[in-house]
Amino acid sequence: MIVEERMAVYIDSLDMGNTPFLDEIEKYALETQVPIVRKSTQSLLKFLLAFAKPESILEVGTAIGFSALLMSEYGPKGCHITTIEKYEKRIPIARENFARARKEDQITLIEGDAAEVLKELNDSYDMIFMDAAKGQYLNFLPDVLRLLSPGGLLVSDNVLQEGEVIQSRFAVTRRDRTIHARMREYLYELKHSPALETVVLPVGDGVALTTKK
Repeated sequence: MIVEERMAVYIDSLDMGNTPFLDEIEKYALETQVPIVRKSTQSLLKFLLAFAKPESILEVGTAIGFSALLMSEYGPKGCHITTIEKYEKRIPIARENFARARKEDQITLIEGDAAEVLKELNDSYDMIFMDAAKGQYLNFLPDVLRLLSPGGLLVSDNVLQEGEVIQSRFAVTRRDRTIHARMREYLYELKHSPALETVVLPVGDGVALTTKK
């Protein structure tokens, strides 16, 4: 827990909630242990969508489609979302959820490894939501920045790793050290690139907001 738990619970309690269908998908995700964006991150996304009004959104990491549906529901009318997923067991569930929500015309799901898919994309996106394998964020970054429109918004989720990112690498379990090192390097790049402006927020599991200058 990055923010004191009582404070997080209180802030989450102020949220007006989502649509019944989104609540249904969130319940399913929690019951089946599918990772989806946390309540506080959902609130942040809703605010960013209302403020930035992106017409085109790219999501890296679909899972079962919860965040794509959230963005389609609370984004500006007519915005289009392209989302990438490689986990074969989750793709059919995501497609079914998009169909049930009647969002198939608004959401395009691309199957495949994001590292390869990103290289093949050439469109420009007003907003990019990074919510895939944390150890790959750094590898995705060059193509993500190529695809992000000038003045566009990159939202990177789960960047503080339950607070472990501040720990010494020797305080992190051996199996997590590579991810730990890559995330620290990713955040350093976002904060020190002269072409970018980034703020890191202790929201959910940590969210970095980046824009091209």
